[in-house]
Amino acid sequence: MSELINNSEKKKELLKHMILQLHKGEAPEMVRKRMIELMSSIPYDDVVEVEQELISEGLPIEEVLRLCDIHTQVLEGHIDQSAAKEIPEGHPADVFKKENRELEKVVAKLNEEYIMLSGLNSEDEIPAYLMKIRDLFNQLMDVEKHYLRKENLLFPFLEKHGITGPPKVMWGKHNETRELLKAAIESLSVNEKLSFEDISGMIQMVLIPASKSITDMIMKEEEILLPMCMDTLSESEWYEIHRQTMTIGYCLYVPDKEWIPEGIQENGEEIHEAGHINLPTGILAVDELIGIFSKLPVDITFVDKNDKVKFFSEGDRIFHRSKAIINRDVRMCHPPHSVHVVEQILNDFKSGKASKAPFWINMKGRFILIEYFAVRNEKGEYLGTLEVTQDLTNARKLEGEQRLLSYAN
Repeated sequence: MSELINNSEKKKELLKHMILQLHKGEAPEMVRKRMIELMSSIPYDDVVEVEQELISEGLPIEEVLRLCDIHTQVLEGHIDQSAAKEIPEGHPADVFKKENRELEKVVAKLNEEYIMLSGLNSEDEIPAYLMKIRDLFNQLMDVEKHYLRKENLLFPFLEKHGITGPPKVMWGKHNETRELLKAAIESLSVNEKLSFEDISGMIQMVLIPASKSITDMIMKEEEILLPMCMDTLSESEWYEIHRQTMTIGYCLYVPDKEWIPEGIQENGEEIHEAGHINLPTGILAVDELIGIFSKLPVDITFVDKNDKVKFFSEGDRIFHRSKAIINRDVRMCHPPHSVHVVEQILNDFKSGKASKAPFWINMKGRFILIEYFAVRNEKGEYLGTLEVTQDLTNARKLEGEQRLLSYAN
């Protein structure tokens, strides 16, 4: 029996055989017991190969999904990762793992809240209790970006290497988790009054399965998927994943270290779709950018380092602008009696003497704030001046608080 256990091929055959036993309906507990007894450890790539073979041999994806949780629970803690590659800080795999740590923190807080139900003194405390849980589940919904990066950035590279089965299985598990999270959010959004019994049932039947699904996926990622990806993908492929990550975003964690693999020169090029503009904090379609500028509650005008007007925002402007001023010297856009003020602002911004110049005026019964800002690059070099104008008349009249929708009725 020891020869069987110590032989990798035999272990794979045994794992495959037992999964098929589960498929045929043999008692899961019996199969689980056999697997734990006979397999003290199994390399993670063997688990992947078995899943791939089962799918290639015709076992439906839906059936693999059904069996996935059972055999994963059996293998948890028994998968040999001694040969797994070290993951550098800032590497996409490192980011996935650190996002997982943040997700685990949220799930841990949820588990604490589940227990806290028994400590409530009256049903009057239930709304505040549910609000805490709802807030934590709202945080868990950020896992969508984590899953989207796997599906749209990581899985395509695995498929190029001929690994198609495991990504399909994991994508299916993502969708199951999405449905569980959706059900949890919906149950927590019910407006009717709930009793302790209602809440207890919700926790057991809806909330715990949803939060547990998150941590179950973490195990699959870190013990099977990521080690396999580290063995399979090249540094240049990982770098493409890293470069495109911002097209989707991060989950509950933002890396503070830029990762560039050895031997790859950073050329500053950005991955982008046609009609989109890459920015340090996201990517916007041109029509989205136009829409945003037209809805800003301020007027914006930008003058470049050569004192030429390069851009102004549209919408309900306070001071009129026409497209005729584009590329016009900013001095020519002001009346003669105020040009000396414009000159001083530009000179002070260029020299570094100042970086901001605020003014406020009363105009036709309105209180107008006009601010000029020096725009500089990361090296501190002057790029131009930004004029921001806003009508603060109504804002100055605000008192107290407004926490409800003003258009609710």
